[in-house]
Amino acid sequence: MSSTSYSDIKNVAVIAHVDHGKTTLVDAMLKQTHTFRENQEEMSRDRIMDSNDLEREKGITILSKNTSVFYKGTKINIIDTPGHADFGGEVERVLNMADGALLIVDAAEGPLSQTKFVLKRALEYGLKIILVINKIDRKDADVKRVVSDAENLFLSLADDPELLDFPVIYAIGRDGKTFNKMPESLDEAADTTPLFDAIIDRIPSSERDVDKPFQMLVSAFEKNEYLGRLALGRINQGVVKKNDFISLVSSDQKVIGNFRIERMYVNEGMNKVETDEAKSGEVVYIAGIPKIEIGQTLTDVHYQVALPNIAVAEPTLKASFGPNTSKFARDEAKFLTSRELKERLVDEASTTLGLKVEDDPNDSIRMLVSGRGELHLAILIEKLRREGYAMEVGKPEVILKTINGTVCEPYNELTILTPEDYVGAITSELGKRKAEMLDMQTEKNGVKMVYKISERNALGLRSSLMTETRGQVSLNFLFLGYEPKSSDTVKERNGVLISFESGKALSYGLDLAQKRGITFVEPTEEVYEGQIVGFRPVVGDLEINICKGKQLTNMRSSGNDDSIILAPAVKYSIEESLDFIESDELIDITTKSIRLRKKFLSKVDRVRAERKIQSQN
Repeated sequence: MSSTSYSDIKNVAVIAHVDHGKTTLVDAMLKQTHTFRENQEEMSRDRIMDSNDLEREKGITILSKNTSVFYKGTKINIIDTPGHADFGGEVERVLNMADGALLIVDAAEGPLSQTKFVLKRALEYGLKIILVINKIDRKDADVKRVVSDAENLFLSLADDPELLDFPVIYAIGRDGKTFNKMPESLDEAADTTPLFDAIIDRIPSSERDVDKPFQMLVSAFEKNEYLGRLALGRINQGVVKKNDFISLVSSDQKVIGNFRIERMYVNEGMNKVETDEAKSGEVVYIAGIPKIEIGQTLTDVHYQVALPNIAVAEPTLKASFGPNTSKFARDEAKFLTSRELKERLVDEASTTLGLKVEDDPNDSIRMLVSGRGELHLAILIEKLRREGYAMEVGKPEVILKTINGTVCEPYNELTILTPEDYVGAITSELGKRKAEMLDMQTEKNGVKMVYKISERNALGLRSSLMTETRGQVSLNFLFLGYEPKSSDTVKERNGVLISFESGKALSYGLDLAQKRGITFVEPTEEVYEGQIVGFRPVVGDLEINICKGKQLTNMRSSGNDDSIILAPAVKYSIEESLDFIESDELIDITTKSIRLRKKFLSKVDRVRAERKIQSQN
């Protein structure tokens, strides 16, 4: 049972642009408040809050997480949020649980697109902000400029003058150092005390309206093996106890039913601790309600009034998901059927805001999955793949809307950071994609360019610019809204190499293929007819037999490939594959492999499909 005593509760969200140091700073806060024993494993770990494998591998926060620390008799509930625009739904979902926020800004990069997005949302909720200038030890840090840029951002976004009064903390999150003013020497002894003191002084108490009837908005779920779904939320008002009967009310004020609270948990550090009672301001996990959705309200049975629903920006990108029909799926995955895939996707959409799942009108066994961007879809695919699901995914398409009789498409603000050497190549590529330049500045760490671009024209851009700049580019998108659809850009991808035979790839066949382009498969790798096995330097697809070996001659036996030297196969990630494929292609995904293929595997079927399209046009 929860036993730690405290006199007050403060709920603080940690918000920032991706890679500006949120999770690292939270690590320091957890360690320096003695949340863990000195000999606990967490004391030697980095990115403690990024608990799942995908987050640790990619180095980004994907899911919002809750933890708590105790400081000077106050319980501080910390909500760590994602910094990538594709997971903005996670930010919007949890900001209603906070009364204040730590806005983390990199001392060199300054405020970027997602900084603007999360700050705008936080100010709309009326959260009290503490500005944290992090990474002040960077060689290219420009603290004065970054503080000035942050102040200008506040001025452009805040409607309430009171929200413009915010303290500034300077930090080296990696070393767990924070300062009230810029230190003369970065070697000065310091800890997180200035930051915690600012939280105590600046962030208002979350305890209020304790004497009113119980009311709590469901902001998220956590799955428990024994108790089912745990409803997570911040108690808006009142007190709730274990074994109390409470009502579940939908956002349109309809009472769904009354339920008894079986178990209740609160955060203490990284652990959930069972408690018998919780009051206004506390973030709690409640068990005992079998079917519940995000955005519904739990209330006292005598006060069945729903809180306003969580407003989340709609998805802007969709892709078709279906069961895997490849010959290798049965050996490489556990869940193969359309029914299993549909059930898993619907379950995921019920717990992930910003994700939408519906039947594909063009194919009864497929589903249309809509998300906030290519990374959002790629993370979902990777998650399902690791759980044992096999699937085929089509080319992502932008979701168009008809507004006042005009077809509109989503537009984004694109911020690019790159060394000066690549400015020409980048401006040329964006010119082809009809992007409008809004700003361009030369800074210590390179050139910062800001563009306005339609999401349709931005598809595949990340992959193209990574190639053009040899990986020395940072791209960040901020959703601006829907505007009238622009004219199509001429984007013709080069052709691919298609295997016209099933079997095992041989060095001789791959050597012939590499004379015509780059290859995606290794020697001895199994391939099937219709699989995309390479990429051509020219437009137009080419069928090729990579299972071909040397023919028997008087001088040399068949299959002697000793003298052949092959370039390594190119392997695309899921995100790169979503960028790469065209509308007549699919990504073949199993637990073990990621392959590319044509929708129609045989040449006859492809020709028929092409003629059908031509006749319709």
